[in-house]
Amino acid sequence: MTVNIEPSWGERLKDEFEAPYFDQLIRFVRDEYKAGPCYPPGRQIFNAFDLCPFDHVKVVILGQDPYHEPGQAEGLCFSVADGVKFPPSLVNIFKEIETDLGRPVPASGSLRRWARQGVLLLNATLTVRAHQAASHAGRGWETFTDAVISRLSAEREHLVFILWGSYAQRKGAVIDRSRHLVLTSAHPSPLSAHRGFFGNHHFTLANDYLMRHGSEPIVW
Repeated sequence: MTVNIEPSWGERLKDEFEAPYFDQLIRFVRDEYKAGPCYPPGRQIFNAFDLCPFDHVKVVILGQDPYHEPGQAEGLCFSVADGVKFPPSLVNIFKEIETDLGRPVPASGSLRRWARQGVLLLNATLTVRAHQAASHAGRGWETFTDAVISRLSAEREHLVFILWGSYAQRKGAVIDRSRHLVLTSAHPSPLSAHRGFFGNHHFTLANDYLMRHGSEPIVW
């Protein structure tokens, strides 16, 4: 199957694109987008990959599901399009950055600026039906994104994987901790942020690790 995705990812994931599960997944996604509003827009489903080629990845942040309200999702976990009100988890992410690094809260909630520096903002499920969280879960996206994580773990060295919350931590079980730094904490959701997300210093820890291994730090 031909998939419109950044070429370095297309080459490494071609076995996934030819697998029966992926054909079934794409048929399902196409039917869903025809039936009613789904997010992100079709051209942005693989935005995380298009903005961050395989060899440019420095940091991987794992999310679960795209935002499911109009105008929010842009194919990057935790990110919202310019001009969109910050969702609560993103508010807390920016609060932690301000505390950790002293950087003021930005005007835009779009994290494209992170992606272009080498942060792969990967949701476990890449699409969702409008107003229905997790409506595309269990259809094959998780298999695909597991393959992405496995490829990065096996073929790259000295990446930082940031896993917030139990779901991301379970999904990160395949990561080779001897080759990469894995940072874990509570999720930035208001329901859990005060149980270990605030004060985790993940942004400083990630940059310190990158610099120790010869990479430029991320301007969070």
